[in-house]
Amino acid sequence: MAFDGITEFIAVAESGGFSSAARRLGVSTSHVSRRVASLEAALGSALLARTTRKVRLTDAGEIYYRRCSELLHGLQEANEQVSREQVSLSGTLRVSAAGEFAERYVAPALQLFAQQHPNLSIDIDFNSRMVNFVEEGIDFSIRYGRLDDSGLVARKLVDRSLVAVASPEYLAQHGRPEHPRALVGHQCIIANSDQWQFDDKGEPLSVKVRGRWRSNSSRSLVQACQAGLGVAYMPASSLGEALFDGSLEPILEPFGARNITTWIVYANRQYLSARARLAVTFLLEHFKDWRE
Repeated sequence: MAFDGITEFIAVAESGGFSSAARRLGVSTSHVSRRVASLEAALGSALLARTTRKVRLTDAGEIYYRRCSELLHGLQEANEQVSREQVSLSGTLRVSAAGEFAERYVAPALQLFAQQHPNLSIDIDFNSRMVNFVEEGIDFSIRYGRLDDSGLVARKLVDRSLVAVASPEYLAQHGRPEHPRALVGHQCIIANSDQWQFDDKGEPLSVKVRGRWRSNSSRSLVQACQAGLGVAYMPASSLGEALFDGSLEPILEPFGARNITTWIVYANRQYLSARARLAVTFLLEHFKDWRE
């Protein structure tokens, strides 16, 4: 079937009415109404329930909107990806990021993106706080782990795994824990949460830990662990050379949580600037084959 009417249908679904959809598309209300009616006729199903006051999606319309929205935005991104080397971007791309992964891997990727667009400025704020995208003018953020705000759009960038580590000196003095529950008797180096999540034979296991060192800086956590201040539990890619130079030893290896996602997060796909959309597409392509 043709794609006639899908753009108009999505506009009505997202704006809540035919008049507002028409203003958004720069066409007449009757044009939007005719195209949506033609689409419904072709599908043999009502997508919108119309009343005198408002328009809402039917059950079929909800399903159709989700799928069509994904396809339309995917097509938009594909078009931009093909043409991005011919696009001249300007202005400032503002990114919020946190953690060693963002500094070690995401920032260099954005430097490559900046090289492709000489008129573009990039401003990266390395901060773990939650941001207000609209008020602070942030285009997107890089976040790790479970996301609590379902009102945001999240695109998976990579999956990472958690590794528990300690210095040889700490293990010689305090012993090597053989199960995550044994950590309650150890000093632990804490980042954002003192509830550590493990995988115990396929079942989630949460352990509340304590310790004398807490920081939101991955580099500080690694240094504290190397200094023998306790056990750290963090992504393997955040440990850098410490895993290979003998200054830290992996422990509790069968219990490390896997497939913890790093996300690209932004407020609304509809209002992303061209520079933000192209940067997101560039990062997704850049990291598509990344392995920890």
